[in-house]
Amino acid sequence: MGVFVFLPLVLPLTAWPIARLAEQHLHPRTATRMLTWVAAVMAVCSTVCLCLVMVVGTATLPGNPLPDGWSDPEVRAAVPYDEVVGKAAIPALCAVLLVCARTLRRHGRARRRAHRALAGLPDTEVAVLPDGTPYAYALPGGGSGRDRVVVTTALLDRLDSGERRALFAHERAHLTARHHRFLLAVRLAAHANPFLRPLRTAVSYAAERWADEEAARTVGDRRTVATAIGKAALASRSGPPPPAFAASGAPFAAPGPVPRRVAALLAPAPATGPWPTVFTSVGLAAWGAAAGTAVSAMSSANAAVTLFWILHTATAL
Repeated sequence: MGVFVFLPLVLPLTAWPIARLAEQHLHPRTATRMLTWVAAVMAVCSTVCLCLVMVVGTATLPGNPLPDGWSDPEVRAAVPYDEVVGKAAIPALCAVLLVCARTLRRHGRARRRAHRALAGLPDTEVAVLPDGTPYAYALPGGGSGRDRVVVTTALLDRLDSGERRALFAHERAHLTARHHRFLLAVRLAAHANPFLRPLRTAVSYAAERWADEEAARTVGDRRTVATAIGKAALASRSGPPPPAFAASGAPFAAPGPVPRRVAALLAPAPATGPWPTVFTSVGLAAWGAAAGTAVSAMSSANAAVTLFWILHTATAL
């Protein structure tokens, strides 16, 4: 395996340029999907390599349940500095698994709490809460119930009829495109490899922009959507914070670069073009991220196959 086993741990750095440029030059739908796939593949590859290094490190610990042949010098030679990185990989992998498991548990618990908060309301697509705190969010259904758009009376009172249509169209776009899955995937990826955190931030913004564009297409007036986002953002900042479970959905005018979203809506709609050419900055960044993802996948696969045959030679599996 050699140093190639470490490549997937650092190759996410190749995706940093596209994380910054995608939100400026790519359609938000394209940016969301591409960055999510890059983050997911790189996170899986880095976790696989972390597991491989951990196997070598665990085999050298006294009293481990692994076959004795797995601690032979030939096996340890497959990983450079095996005594240090092998043992360091054990707590690192445990931390990754623990944080990802806790994230999944909290995500599921928040969604169940959000659905329970709607008990007693009519089972309609839009749930209006008599709450003085202005907020709105998309609540996925799944096993907990149907997809619903949740909005409070405090926010509806601040919007006119056209802006309300924009709000509902925005939240329905989140539900239709299943944006919560993209957001959860990049969140887990960032936990698996901290170098992927810029992609998590970029996907969060791109998903909101995607919903903004879908709302503008549905309403037919980009300025109305921009006004609705601005009013909702001002209302949410001036009032008390929404309940914690509201973060389980996709909140309307969520904290973040709201002025940039408004400015993008006041500009012409982004074009849905083909994959950018390598002769542009965004094209160079996109192809660099694609190459980094491919090298990460090949490195992790090569490391896994190599270690398998080394262990197979050391002792019968």
